[in-house]
Amino acid sequence: MSEKELGKKWDRCLADGAIKIGTGLGLGIVFSVLFFKRHTWPISLGSGAGLGMAYANCQNDLRSHYMLQRSEKVGLCKRTHNIKITEYFMVCISE
Repeated sequence: MSEKELGKKWDRCLADGAIKIGTGLGLGIVFSVLFFKRHTWPISLGSGAGLGMAYANCQNDLRSHYMLQRSEKVGLCKRTHNIKITEYFMVCISE
């Protein structure tokens, strides 16, 4: 993985983290004010959930370089093609 590609992935991770934490914080504040008599735990819960989702997305994005990519094409099958069901999706096979 090149340094430029790694930099782009880190930028995406930071931007995604800021969005998810901010959204969780905002929803936590709204729920705290409207439903939970201004307790602080909804704010912490929302921020923590946002941080957890951002961490999982970032971890997946940074590890994606090391995952094997499938080379099979997915498309609509004609009636003359057989269908092979792989682990993730159906693939048309022309024989």
